[in-house]
Amino acid sequence: MLLVLLFALLHTISGFYLPGLAPVNYCRAELKAIKSCKSDVPLYVNRLNTEELIMPYEYHYFDFCTGNESSSPAENLGQVLFGERIRPSPYKIEFLKNTTCELLCTKKYYPGNPTSDKALSLLRRGISLNYAHHWIVDNMPVTWCYLIEGLQGQQYCQTGFPMGCYTGGYIEEICSNIIGPSAQKNAYHLFNHVDLHITYHSGEGEDWGNSFQQNGGRIISIKVIPSSIKHVTENGKLSCSPKEPMTIPEKFTQPFDITYSYTVKFFKNNTIKWSSRWDYILESMPNTNIHWFSILNSLTIVLFLSGMVIMIILRTLHKDIARYNQIDCGEDVQEEFGWKLVHGDVFRPPRKGMLLSVFVGSGIQVLFMALVTLAFACLGFLSPANRGALMTCALILYVCLGTPAGYVSARLYKSFGGEKWKSNILLTAMLSPGIVFGIFFVMNLILWSKGSSAAVPFFTLLALLSLWLCVSVPLTFIGSFFGFRKRAIQHPVRTNQIPRQIPEQSVYTQPIPGIAMGGVLPFGCIFIQLYFILNSLWSSQVYYMFGFLFLVFLILVITCSETTILLCYFHLCAEDYHWWWRSFLTSGFTSAYLFIYCFHFFNTRLNIEDLASTFLYFGYTLIMVFLFFLMTGSIGFFACFWFIRKIYSVVKVD
Repeated sequence: MLLVLLFALLHTISGFYLPGLAPVNYCRAELKAIKSCKSDVPLYVNRLNTEELIMPYEYHYFDFCTGNESSSPAENLGQVLFGERIRPSPYKIEFLKNTTCELLCTKKYYPGNPTSDKALSLLRRGISLNYAHHWIVDNMPVTWCYLIEGLQGQQYCQTGFPMGCYTGGYIEEICSNIIGPSAQKNAYHLFNHVDLHITYHSGEGEDWGNSFQQNGGRIISIKVIPSSIKHVTENGKLSCSPKEPMTIPEKFTQPFDITYSYTVKFFKNNTIKWSSRWDYILESMPNTNIHWFSILNSLTIVLFLSGMVIMIILRTLHKDIARYNQIDCGEDVQEEFGWKLVHGDVFRPPRKGMLLSVFVGSGIQVLFMALVTLAFACLGFLSPANRGALMTCALILYVCLGTPAGYVSARLYKSFGGEKWKSNILLTAMLSPGIVFGIFFVMNLILWSKGSSAAVPFFTLLALLSLWLCVSVPLTFIGSFFGFRKRAIQHPVRTNQIPRQIPEQSVYTQPIPGIAMGGVLPFGCIFIQLYFILNSLWSSQVYYMFGFLFLVFLILVITCSETTILLCYFHLCAEDYHWWWRSFLTSGFTSAYLFIYCFHFFNTRLNIEDLASTFLYFGYTLIMVFLFFLMTGSIGFFACFWFIRKIYSVVKVD
């Protein structure tokens, strides 16, 4: 009966697509009226960016051919914050209609005209700084594929393509490959012609029979081949034969024209399905196999730490507890030593308890946000095809998770014996988000002054402030209200009125060396994944290994917990009971190594020399490091808090 029931359920199950990610059926124009398909293939243009500057610019910032921007698609919050500005283009593409050397537009420039001089100056600057186009067709990025030198026949496909090349720059080799021997020395060559190769699959989709096989399909890839051509007219028609490259002069005395053109060709391929169309982009990313090495490296560290913790708990700690609890009346009681000597001071409230409780509450908010966001990403809701969804999801979750932040902060502050509950609520709601928003606002002012597309519009800033003040702050107040209503946390041992004197500590058990050592192993678990994340942020590479990232995140949580527990136990054995702040800072110091690695990435991987871009890079890095500090510090704090309550609750204290 169970088999029959399962068989019946299988017939009732229907597949579904995530919103905005459903396949689109295209067909020839003559079938458009009678079939549920589209004949026009819209091409959208996105921002232009470069690895040499942090500041991206909109497509119309440079003097290219633009479409009707009033019909631009709506952008989500994540796209706006990342500076993505998707606009319709003037390119006219009709499904299965090949075109050759189609005129797009002609731009005219006149000597002595300030507008013309400014437009050409921007084009030269964009070419010299290697700004790249990013186009979108059928929700797929237009890719530029080329052979990798040193690897026989291996092709690398990257999203986007350069707007031109400067023969005196570091991509001079690209100029020679695209333009050929006609490339001039120390010249600005503009890529004003593109060949678009659109591959489609006609073996799946609507059940049209032979009609769909011949006249319809789904797009699976769009590749571009840029060219620099000084167009000429032959027999009244535009010629795109590459006789001479399009060079932008630094000075000119005669009127100057730039003609933009394009060619479209369709190719049929029924071996690749629509559901696998992203594979050629993701698989061409270099060094993807190193993710497995990252996982093995992290697992090795976790196994080592787990072995250490098990050895301490099962051998050393177990023997200590057994010896303390087995009191033989016929023998003298053995004198206490080690961590049990500080039982009367281990739960003494720390200094700056207000700030610690606020940091821990904010860290819990970031931890839950990261955990839920990665879970959604692993389920496919935040795939690279759903642009901006990852950032949008993280922001909305952060705003909605103000309640646990307020609850944790209030309960912890109350256990410290704090009485300034109003200050605790305000600091929990304002301090950490205020620091992040303050840094973000200063950087946004710089982007505004530079006219960058990454500058968040004024009304979007108001929307962010509204989310913070009207959603996050009230939720934090609600969480704090319930936290203060609960009884204070009852500790397993009483606290003495007079603090115990701490003996002189060795070098290894002093606060600063212990905290510095605590962040090494957690950082060792994540630094390989960190390289790919920074590449996706600053080098326009697609990050899609969310399964690996989620596993590394869990390993990071385990490593921070175990490292903090080990060091906390060593300090207690040295009769140092100041563990509250130390447990937070031990695992939180991983963020210091994160900042050092970001500084190393800036010096070795990026070619940024502009002062404003340097400031922006380290500004965004500070936001990331600060949030990472709160998250890892809270992980270590609660792991140590649980460990200390556990060991002191199983010993007999007179």
